[in-house]
Amino acid sequence: MDRLLYRTGHAAAAHPWRALATWLTLMVALLGAAAAFGGETQEDWDVPGVASQAGVDLLRDHVPGAGNAYADVVVHDEDGAIEESALTGLSDSLAALPHVATVAPPQLSEDGDTAVVHVGYDVPVTHADLFEDISPLQEVAEPLRDAGLQVELRGALPDTAAAPMAGYGEMIGIVAALLILVLAFGSVVSAGLPVAVAVGGLVLASGGLALLAAVMDVSPSAPMVATMVGLGVGIDYALLMVVRHTEFLRAGFDPVEAAARATATAGRSVVFAATTVLVSLMGLRLANLATYSAFGYATAIAVLCVMVSALVLVPALCRLAGRKVLPRRVRRGRVRDTTPLTARWARVVTRRPAPWAIAAATLMVLIALPVVDMRTWPQDAGAQSTELTTRRAHDLVTEEFGPGAATDLVVVADLSRVDAGELAGIERSLRAEDDLVAVTPPMESPDGAVAVIDLTPAYGATDERVPGLVDTIRAELPEGAELTGDLAFFDDIADMLADRLVVVVLFVVLVSVALLMLVFRSIAVPVKAALMNVLSVSAAYGAMTAVFQWGWGADLLGLDSTFPVSSWVPILIFAILFGLSMDYEVFLLSRIRENWLAGQEPRDAIVRGLSDTGRVISAAAAIMVAVFLGFATETDVIVKQIGLGMAVAVVLDATVVRMVLVPATMTMLGRWNWWLPAWLDRVLPHLDVEGRSGETAPAGEEDRVLQNA
Repeated sequence: MDRLLYRTGHAAAAHPWRALATWLTLMVALLGAAAAFGGETQEDWDVPGVASQAGVDLLRDHVPGAGNAYADVVVHDEDGAIEESALTGLSDSLAALPHVATVAPPQLSEDGDTAVVHVGYDVPVTHADLFEDISPLQEVAEPLRDAGLQVELRGALPDTAAAPMAGYGEMIGIVAALLILVLAFGSVVSAGLPVAVAVGGLVLASGGLALLAAVMDVSPSAPMVATMVGLGVGIDYALLMVVRHTEFLRAGFDPVEAAARATATAGRSVVFAATTVLVSLMGLRLANLATYSAFGYATAIAVLCVMVSALVLVPALCRLAGRKVLPRRVRRGRVRDTTPLTARWARVVTRRPAPWAIAAATLMVLIALPVVDMRTWPQDAGAQSTELTTRRAHDLVTEEFGPGAATDLVVVADLSRVDAGELAGIERSLRAEDDLVAVTPPMESPDGAVAVIDLTPAYGATDERVPGLVDTIRAELPEGAELTGDLAFFDDIADMLADRLVVVVLFVVLVSVALLMLVFRSIAVPVKAALMNVLSVSAAYGAMTAVFQWGWGADLLGLDSTFPVSSWVPILIFAILFGLSMDYEVFLLSRIRENWLAGQEPRDAIVRGLSDTGRVISAAAAIMVAVFLGFATETDVIVKQIGLGMAVAVVLDATVVRMVLVPATMTMLGRWNWWLPAWLDRVLPHLDVEGRSGETAPAGEEDRVLQNA
């Protein structure tokens, strides 16, 4: 790999315009292929293998307008009872909309001032004609609003479109990156170059995502996550290479040789760091949900594209920039020989490592402690902002009809397997259930194949008693009867994802440990890295629990209620955060090991490694945090949870873990950091991440460069 990377960097720097033309050709070809053969994003929310999905399939096959997309139009008149003519006109207009299969008679509240009109569609909510498009419903509601009535929307279809992404995260990340890099490195060119490379990589990724959408269902949310991660790691990778390039420039090498050596050294870290991120993302496939697979593949494409862009564009752009990548004071020879702040900090920590390690570990455990109380459950409209029509509709229904009326719980009985006596027994047992406030009589489908019983719980969708109610009802149902609806789906998904989280964690951790062992020829380093990364993710879970479930500081995020952590979030952010944490681990450990192999004592190698990478890691982490906090400003609560959780984890990982725990524990381990049994060393293939191979320079010269850099 070292020879290939060195030659790639040398060729790109020696012929920068040719390299740029090659990259532009690749971009045009990829975007052209995407335009010709690419597909559109398409959600897939079916969950094969769970009981609630079996009930949905029965409804879709036998009951028009059931088991597919649905919406509730909630009409409220503050001045009194709603006129019947208004509701009749509304129902007629709704029935004329595309894909509408049924419009139920309006359900009136006791005082008559609120009505709910249920609309059933003939296609799933993920259908391209419906997904994230409630404009037809809004148009139908407009005449009633003009007449002074309050009209709000809720249900599966409105939920997909009620909280569109504002797109602040990307812009905040780019602006923050420029400001942080200018302040950290004192050069506008050094600041702009990594951002330009990352954005260029995302342009490539957009073509790749379109091609991916042509061969599989790609969630419309997947590009958002891919952009969030791709922007962060793209800036990280380019920044690492630019900083390494400037070190070689200061050592006296011309721009072409400096770029080649930077690609052969930092480029290895980039390739390996990207590999660890990809391994983590592939762990999402083990969640057994199509949506997670789409997230993993889409984000992997973004990571690959920004990695390739960094390896090709950074040496070319550095050559064109010449010495302008250096701060002006350096170019003018006004350089003071000062010890970097990170080096002074590293000496403080390594002088008394045990107390620092204990203090840092205690802090991380305290922040992670709320995770023991973390409850995961899919969010409903009641957790959203009151700015959204779905939340206002939820509140109206809850207030006028009771909390359970805002949920969906249905028993579907296959009449070829359930006889009349069993069906009557099901109804009796349901009516005897204290946690149900309403049970409709069994209603046969038009073809007489199934019977449907609608249930209204005594509490809302996020109540802690829901899982017990679902289990109780299912235990009473005979073979051939299924419990389905939103609540049953929520329970099935929460259970399934909780079980799969263990599988994903084990896969990601074990494979990452194996990769680190291959590269760093150590047992202690990869095991310690994995444990610290798990600690960072646990702290993120703890912070999310404290904010969203306990309500600590929730008002700062515009939230007016508490609710569980979304079931979708833990697996997603574990896979992403573990990979991002490994990025920083590779950047730091590769430089420490390089110094160790150059003959430095363990403590000196740690101090030098932290000194060389501390500024890069701190700047990269600050950019990541800005990107993630930008997403935490979005309206949707799930996006808020992802943004906040990732921001907290990155802050802790770049400060407490990289700046305290890593140097402290490595100092205590000393030479044991790099111990590997001889038999295992013979078995494992040899990989070289930070470039000590003689292929990149004349014999003996590279060691001189590394010591002077």
